[in-house]
Parts: sequence; C-alpha cells; structure tokens
Amino acid sequence: MTQIYTILFDLDGTLVDTAPDLMAAHNYVMKKFGHKEKKLSDIKSLAGKGAWLMMQRSFKKEIQDENLKKEMTKEFINFYSQNIDNESKPIKGVIDFLNWAKSKNISMAVCTNKQEKLAVDLLKKLNMYDFFEYTAGSDTFDFNKPDPRHLTNVVEIISGDLSKTIMIGDSEVDAMSAENAKLPFILVEGGYTEKTIKEIKHDVLIKDFVNFDKIIEKFL
Repeated sequence: MTQIYTILFDLDGTLVDTAPDLMAAHNYVMKKFGHKEKKLSDIKSLAGKGAWLMMQRSFKKEIQDENLKKEMTKEFINFYSQNIDNESKPIKGVIDFLNWAKSKNISMAVCTNKQEKLAVDLLKKLNMYDFFEYTAGSDTFDFNKPDPRHLTNVVEIISGDLSKTIMIGDSEVDAMSAENAKLPFILVEGGYTEKTIKEIKHDVLIKDFVNFDKIIEKFL
C-alpha cells in the first residue's frame, strides 16, 4: 500500500512538551556560572530555534564573551542530553493520533531545530521514534528551519509528494518554513514562541491532538 499523505512535525512544543527539561538544563548552567535563572514561561519564549540561539537570547547583553557563551552552551547541551526525558511528555492526544495516522498509511517525519542526536534520543526514550520515517535535526543538513529545504528534503528522502504534505508546528519558525515550502500549516497553540496566534500565519489552529484525525481527514 502506498502512502496517501505526509505529515511533517516540529518536535519541541508540538509533539512533546520539553520545556521543563530545557528549563532545568538552562538554569543548571546559569546557576553554575553565576547568572540569573529563568521561569518556565521565559523558557517557552526562548526555545524553538536550537540550543545556541536559545542561550544567546537568554544572555542578551548580560554576557558578551563569545568563548564563555560557547562554554555555557556546551554545558547546557551536556546536561540536557543526560536529563532529556526527566519531565518531558508527549502533547495530549499525540500518541493516539500517531497510531491512527500509522493505521491509515500516512507517512510522518520530524523536522526540528534540535540537534538530530538529541531529537532521536528523546523520541526513542518516549517510545515515539518508530512512528516516524525520518527525523531531521538542526545539523542533519547544511541548513535548517525556516529554510524550506529542511522540509522539502525530508519529503524527498521519504518519497513523499509535496502536494500531499502538511507541516505542524508551534512557532513562527515553523510557519515560515511551511510558507517557504508552500505547504499548509497547522499551528499548535501555547507553544514555544514570543509571537501571538494572530502574528503567526496558519491554516488551522489546534490546542492539542485530541480528535485531530478529524482535521487531517479533511486534507486527505
């Protein structure tokens, strides 16, 4: 049976609520280096563009030394990689939806600005990895979101059809990626972004994946 449709997912804030573990890693580093810790709401607005940009946005003007920034980012990744699934949980309804999509022979892949190794590790630890035909991280290609090739390359790799593909994400980066790739975009509300819903271009808005199959059926 050939695939009937392709769904591309962002990871953090879309498939999995990773903010608690990102916050723990961020605050571990900040405390170690004598800087101010962040609240969960702060982390949600900082995440979504990869570890380096997340830390850069957190430092702002507080830390100017580039070598120190790199050292702190390395510490962040080391700590996070060892504590990646302490509190991270799949978004409500997502496992049921993934099972449904699999039963319908819908092909699925992950396009995230998390490092590929970390993304794969997290998905495996949460028993979600086998749902996806491919996982592309920030370092899988020579480019990443919002570059449309992050999405279009994955569709090509899994032998999908761009005219039968949709992107699901929680931020303006995901929305821009979908728009650049000329794909419909579904926005997950309350994600990891500083933008409001009105500021992020989307075709459909969802709060979680409960009864999400009804929405996807309209695209099939």
